[in-house]
Amino acid sequence: MLDFLVNLDESLFLYLNGLGVSFWDSFWLYLSRTLSGITLPLYFFLLLVTYKTYGLKKALIAIVIAIFLLFLTEFLSIITKNEIGRLRPCYNESLKYKMRLIKSYCGSKFGYFSAHACNSFALATFFGVLFKKKIFFLVLVIWAFLVSYSRIYIGVHFPLDVITGIVIGVFFGVLFSTFFFKLISRKLNINSD
Repeated sequence: MLDFLVNLDESLFLYLNGLGVSFWDSFWLYLSRTLSGITLPLYFFLLLVTYKTYGLKKALIAIVIAIFLLFLTEFLSIITKNEIGRLRPCYNESLKYKMRLIKSYCGSKFGYFSAHACNSFALATFFGVLFKKKIFFLVLVIWAFLVSYSRIYIGVHFPLDVITGIVIGVFFGVLFSTFFFKLISRKLNINSD
């Protein structure tokens, strides 16, 4: 069963990665960068909306929780990659000559699961739940999905790496947003400013 899943994952990777067109390579590579011109304004937007929605004290709490959320998901990804030891597509001898590697550097040797997918969906879920507006949540999920797909497009992650990252990111985003609401609902003198 595991061999079947791995073979399916590799086939799906080759299909999705093979859909790429050189005209779009720069866009997907740019989108995949952790601190791109798209990501930084998005983070600023999240800070601004959090402040407008909750006031200064609660916004600071949300930011601290979000930072801890990112550290946790990044740490989990690193530990899991080293424990599982699944090679990235670009290090897989049977695939590396069949695929499109857009990035000049493939990254660390192991890729299961995608930290980019996990982190982007953790943030999208966390802030999407905090804002309680469908349009914000939709925009954040679209951004997270594009970042996640970019990892397959540029050739550094299998679809299963990305799907696992998404599931873990959503789980921790919900968990940490629940923690945020429980924390601010306590009578800790944390009123909106």
